[in-house]
Amino acid sequence: MDFITGEVLYIDKPLRLTSFDVVGRIRWHLCRKLGVKKLKVGHAGTLDPLATGVMIVCTGKATKRIEEFQYATKEYVADIRVGATTPSFDLEKEIDAYYPVEHITEDLVRETLATFVGTIEQVPPAFSACMVDGVRAYELARKGREVELKPKTLVIDEIELLSCNLPDITIRVVCSKGTYIRALARDIGAALHSGAHLTALRRTRVGDVRVEDCVSPDAFIDDLKNMEIEIKTS
Repeated sequence: MDFITGEVLYIDKPLRLTSFDVVGRIRWHLCRKLGVKKLKVGHAGTLDPLATGVMIVCTGKATKRIEEFQYATKEYVADIRVGATTPSFDLEKEIDAYYPVEHITEDLVRETLATFVGTIEQVPPAFSACMVDGVRAYELARKGREVELKPKTLVIDEIELLSCNLPDITIRVVCSKGTYIRALARDIGAALHSGAHLTALRRTRVGDVRVEDCVSPDAFIDDLKNMEIEIKTS
């Protein structure tokens, strides 16, 4: 493989590592293997630390393809708990409020999910990488600052209810770039006249790349040790 000219790696991001952590580990091991001090390495689409799944990592000149992958359709499987909210809309923060769930049925869940299919407006979470006056929103939110973000237009191609064991539901979502599944969980809770937050998230596809095509960072690093590396001198 020629990592300097450029390779595209399909990584299955583990739980709790940030996307930055994954890129940093891969870059460090590649530089060590190649005997270089610097190497361009980037990823096409951030996953939250509490999310797992498909992460496309590009090296060398292949980093020019990052935007192409970012615009690809994404697929997720999300576990959502209704009846409670958190400030981060996931398990990063503790529950801050409880809501009634007695009125919620599986039929109501299905009807509600259907209303989100198509072009929708979504306000990103305050705990997100969106920029506010040159600062990441999550940096402000973690300091207790109020964060106001404008709604973004995005497209939900499909939502499928995979399981419904109230107050827990599992859904499969196919969506466009820029969709925050945490925010979708928040909005589903509100549409159910309750509250909701994400309890688990796995990105199962980016474009044609499925999670089955991916390897863990550790597996890639282990394979790298015995890999034949191409280094072009011109």
